[in-house]
Amino acid sequence: MAEAQTLDGAWLRKHPLPQPHEESDKNARGRVLVVGGCTMVPGGVRLTAEAALRAGAGKVRIATVEATSMMIGVLMPEVAVQPLFADAKGEIDAGRAALEAEVDKTDCLVLGPAMSCADQASALVGKLMVAAGNTALVLDAAALMAICGHAPSLGERRSPAVLTPHLGEIAALLGDDAEVIDRDRAAAVRLCAERFGSVVVLKGAVSLVAAPTGELFSYSGGNVGLATGGSGDVMAGIAAALLARGAEPLQAALWSAWLHGEAGRRCAEAIGPLGYLASELLGFIPRVMERAA
Repeated sequence: MAEAQTLDGAWLRKHPLPQPHEESDKNARGRVLVVGGCTMVPGGVRLTAEAALRAGAGKVRIATVEATSMMIGVLMPEVAVQPLFADAKGEIDAGRAALEAEVDKTDCLVLGPAMSCADQASALVGKLMVAAGNTALVLDAAALMAICGHAPSLGERRSPAVLTPHLGEIAALLGDDAEVIDRDRAAAVRLCAERFGSVVVLKGAVSLVAAPTGELFSYSGGNVGLATGGSGDVMAGIAAALLARGAEPLQAALWSAWLHGEAGRRCAEAIGPLGYLASELLGFIPRVMERAA
């Protein structure tokens, strides 16, 4: 089996991101729909949405529970917000979430940030998978825990989805113990990519990115400060923006891993190696993206 390729500046320069024409409008720069959130974690979708804007998306819409939608809309005047019915636990009620028309109008759907109910997430994945047949797709957090029953549909997509699990999530996806997975992360991320027909980003001190074709990359530029609440929400938003801008799934996944890690490095230098917040990554995304362009 081929060794992992190193994700570095040389690879990035050989695979530059699609750049918008100077006269492009916001629709041409890519439209992202973020579906997620709950009353217990109301701000997570804000991190994903802002990360998408910081990574160059032209338009972002958030679909989240009605109880928090107004707050998020006021906090982020740059986005549109669609309130959704909630269940008794404050999670999105998938059965009453009419989102198919919105998915059809978007370039990338990111599903799952800041959700915690596997049942509702599974229902949303099943409901929106068909609607997102021609739409780029990022699955994160609770949506990841809901895809085992949807593996055939994921594998049949024209363009692979991007999955962003941490160690515990990939262990659950593969039905194995995290300790076992940790002994051979490379084999696990390759197996996950093959099983779900998707590009998989296994986050960690050394992040591994695998394509369903067997390609494997490693990126070791992150730091321990990135292991903080909301950090994964930021990475999902970066990946969604790059997909919406026209990057291929593997390219978007690799660039998102690098941008996320480099933003973490900047935070560590400016604030300290521990204790910076996921929201503090956001302002560095355009700078590190411009430096690599």
